Amino acid sequence: MSIVTVQLGQCGNQIGQEVFSALCSDIRGTHGLCSDKENESYQDSCKERFFCEEESAIPVARAVLVDMEPKVISQTLSVAARSGHWKYSSHSHFCQKQGSGNNWANGYSVHGPRHKEAIMNLVQKEAEKCDRLGGFFTIMSMAGGTGSGLGAFVTQCLRDAFPTSFILNHVVWPYGTGEVIVQNYNSVLTLSHLYHSSDALLVHENDVIHKICAQLMNIKQISFRDVNQVIAHQLGSVFQPTHTAGGGSGYSRNPLGELMESLVPHPEFRMLGLRNIPQMPESSLPYSTFSWPGLIKHLRQMLIANAQMEEGIDWQVRPPHPSSIPSTNKPLHFNTSIANLVILRGKDVHSVDLGSFQDPSLYTSWLNPQDAFNAWKTPRAFNKYEKSAALVSNSQFLLKPLDSIVGKAWNMFASKAYLHQYAKFGIQEEDFLDCFTTLEQVISSYTNL
Repeated sequence: MSIVTVQLGQCGNQIGQEVFSALCSDIRGTHGLCSDKENESYQDSCKERFFCEEESAIPVARAVLVDMEPKVISQTLSVAARSGHWKYSSHSHFCQKQGSGNNWANGYSVHGPRHKEAIMNLVQKEAEKCDRLGGFFTIMSMAGGTGSGLGAFVTQCLRDAFPTSFILNHVVWPYGTGEVIVQNYNSVLTLSHLYHSSDALLVHENDVIHKICAQLMNIKQISFRDVNQVIAHQLGSVFQPTHTAGGGSGYSRNPLGELMESLVPHPEFRMLGLRNIPQMPESSLPYSTFSWPGLIKHLRQMLIANAQMEEGIDWQVRPPHPSSIPSTNKPLHFNTSIANLVILRGKDVHSVDLGSFQDPSLYTSWLNPQDAFNAWKTPRAFNKYEKSAALVSNSQFLLKPLDSIVGKAWNMFASKAYLHQYAKFGIQEEDFLDCFTTLEQVISSYTNL
């Protein structure tokens, strides 16, 4: 099944291009860790999922590019075409000249309705090119105006036009220190609207990825491109083909559907976080060896201690003792999960013991641990790592950042700061209050796990 990617705004277009580059370089890699037959079916499955073949034999990304100013889209198109290994279709992008001025309301209330028909026509055309449409993957930031405001509007249009398709929104969380003065407003408006129309939100925090670049990748002068490449690697580690538990011998047919089925058992809980191990500069790989038990042990501790990477994990955090029934006795800093998915890639994957992830004390009491945990595996290595693991988790990972962003936005709202800029595009105080109510409910639900 195929996935149509919708890249929105500067951030969405730059990350989207890195994602397709990472997928393409991975399927072109010669990984001697699996049979030729396995490698061939992996490549075919990836191509069907993310690319369509044209006469020129260069794979064309199944993507729609949207921005309200032309610069980033023209750069993105030319970088892809220059690679010689894949490209974007010349007819699947939409841009204007004026931008959204970092104002969510401008993107949502003005640009969205004005350009709805043109954007949805492009999406419809991409969807019709798929033999079988698995769903939509949107990439956007929350801080600015186009990605966030127009992104929320386009997601609602996708839900209306494709009521039975899966929609996964990849959302980039702004730096805590701030990129835009009104980023907390934009974030609250984006998240609350997505919560009503998306099936799940897969979140990357800029601060976390920045830390990974500095501490694990040893990059001295970190650029947006470095950050985007780490995000692209992590997304590729989830979406490249794998064998799912009940999927027989072939590669999984519908990754979006299987992701939702595994991880979103209840509509109140839609926030997914992603962790990867190992992550290191390519130059260090020849000097490193990894064992599955070591990787799994670290990944499990990253989960329960809510660590963002394998460096600096708090090993003191332990799951609550089964005898302490009241949830008030939970150890401090323990991260409770609703559902987890572990994805293993590389040699000897089928012998890996994942029993430690099936421990009932990791999960909320209302789900059976057998239903709450899933594993996908493939002997095909990913992007130069002989063995690698990814964890997609529906847990309390994002509770703190969410609470913080809502708190900061509320403080500004209470003093009526900048509200006039939103009112002139039709977003009134009661719209803000609705959004705060939605997110307070999400915070409360995750807190009470």
